[in-house]
Amino acid sequence: MKKLVLFLIIIISFSFDSRNDDAYGVGEWFKFRIHYGIVNAGYATLEVKDGVVDNKKVFHVIGKGYTTGMSRFFFKVDDLYESYIDKETGVPYRFVRKIDEGGYTKNQEGFFNQHANKILVKDYKNKNEKTFVVPDNTQDILSSFYYLRNHPSIDKLKIGESIVIDMFFDDETTKFKLKYIGREDITTKFGVVPSMIFRPLVQSGRVFKEQESLTVWISDDDNRLPVRIKASLAVGSIKADLDSFKGLSNPFKIKM
Repeated sequence: MKKLVLFLIIIISFSFDSRNDDAYGVGEWFKFRIHYGIVNAGYATLEVKDGVVDNKKVFHVIGKGYTTGMSRFFFKVDDLYESYIDKETGVPYRFVRKIDEGGYTKNQEGFFNQHANKILVKDYKNKNEKTFVVPDNTQDILSSFYYLRNHPSIDKLKIGESIVIDMFFDDETTKFKLKYIGREDITTKFGVVPSMIFRPLVQSGRVFKEQESLTVWISDDDNRLPVRIKASLAVGSIKADLDSFKGLSNPFKIKM
């Protein structure tokens, strides 16, 4: 279950644009409503604020996920993810991961040394710290997707092609692969939204039925907002829909 919540937090932060410095900015906020079958299971939010790291102004991205109602009674989730991102290069300087998922807890903070290709991870729960060697331009869990918003080839992908980036998570660097599926107009609470469809490749097994169990619809405009997510699980399925938003850098494209 904790892996499921993790992937939802990842994906709700997921949006793209060809190199456009205005794809997102300070003040952007949006919320997702998460359904497990017919049950309203919870919400997830992403917000961009101003921040400062070593006297340098950065984007401070904050992601939260939590269960509600009866879902909270059966499985309580309170997750907080943060990332401090360079406004010019898109590389992260620091991340925070503080989660409680049905009693499974973590309280970590990571500090990137981009010049030395290293990251210092402080584990406050276990009272230890470790240093890891990472590849150039390694992203953390939130910065990965804000980085991809400005990826220079995202709008040039052909159906079936993928983009791969290095992402640091759980004390290791993994290859995050995203495959482009095509385009589709989908009906939302806001109207019909032209969308691009992607499939992040996930590990099959206990949570997901197969490697391509996740499907993500992204608004086909200059915001590249996540609009809908569907996942086939080992047991049942889950769906998340964009519920509200504010502070977008560009008009939200809706077909009347």
